[in-house]
Amino acid sequence: MSALAEPGNGAPIFKAVSSSARQLFQLLNCIRFSPKAQVQISNEGLRFSVEESRVMQGIVFLDKALFTTFNCTLPEAEPPEDDQDQDPVAPDLPIFTISLAALLETLQIFGAADAAGSRFSKSDNDGYGSNIRRDRPNAFSNQALGAAGICRLSYYGVGEPFSIILEESGVTTTCNLNTYEPESPEEIPLDRSAIQVKIIMQARWLFDAVAELSSTSPSRLDITAFPSAPYLSLSASGHLGSATVEFSKGRELLETFTVAEKWTQSYKFDMVKAAADAMRLASKVSFRGDEQGVLSMQFMVEVEGGSISFVDFRLVPFIREEDDEDDEDEYEESQESESNQDQN
Repeated sequence: MSALAEPGNGAPIFKAVSSSARQLFQLLNCIRFSPKAQVQISNEGLRFSVEESRVMQGIVFLDKALFTTFNCTLPEAEPPEDDQDQDPVAPDLPIFTISLAALLETLQIFGAADAAGSRFSKSDNDGYGSNIRRDRPNAFSNQALGAAGICRLSYYGVGEPFSIILEESGVTTTCNLNTYEPESPEEIPLDRSAIQVKIIMQARWLFDAVAELSSTSPSRLDITAFPSAPYLSLSASGHLGSATVEFSKGRELLETFTVAEKWTQSYKFDMVKAAADAMRLASKVSFRGDEQGVLSMQFMVEVEGGSISFVDFRLVPFIREEDDEDDEDEYEESQESESNQDQN
């Protein structure tokens, strides 16, 4: 990785200011299933990515629109030494690894995690909270007290720490996180030219379904999409039994539903459950699955100020077993039988 800044020159290559550490915490908290995160800085924003055993990946992109100020000074493209007629070589984007756990701990120093950031953040059994309309600032909120807080981020270059400065009510906290060379794991590929299923639905329906299925303590989640009824089926089985949740086709449940033929894959249940925070926080989720079984769950999150951010999860499926293939053959035979009966 090429040097992006000379240490000690006093000019950071990246600095940004956010008026709310809470929204940064909420978005990054969605991918906390891994203790470390790879950070990439560009002129468009910050990209945080985590992965687990090369079978699950979580990505959060903090768009520059989330910050009140955003400055990124990247090196200019250098002309090639051999051939002056070639286009200039684009410099490497700043990329490094930090402790995600330490970053989240820093962002919630002033109670960002305790603030009600979404309609799902407080329990319905909270007797005190139930008397307060959700998402409305109360007499002790930061807005009422005039203590909105400021979060400053900066990065000076290779080998330098990732700096976070939090200011609230006259109290300033500075945290410098060590940065490390990225491991450069390969991104889980989603073949956009071979998408077999595309579904858009409200995220809370998915959250309720996963919560219902988790009661059986399952190890595997089977996702099946049909071109006809029952359309979308989520099935799980465990030591305590089995359960299935089916979604009918209709804009009140499935806003977008595109399936050419039956598509079924199996995933580790804990990996899907790891996206629960994104399910609670998001308003919508987009399901996409390719012919290899790679699943993309992209969550649309509405943040303070009316901006929209996206949290993306990609999962690698289990290897299909012979029993699963037999079940699929039985389904296809039943479909052919029904078609023949209709023709007769």
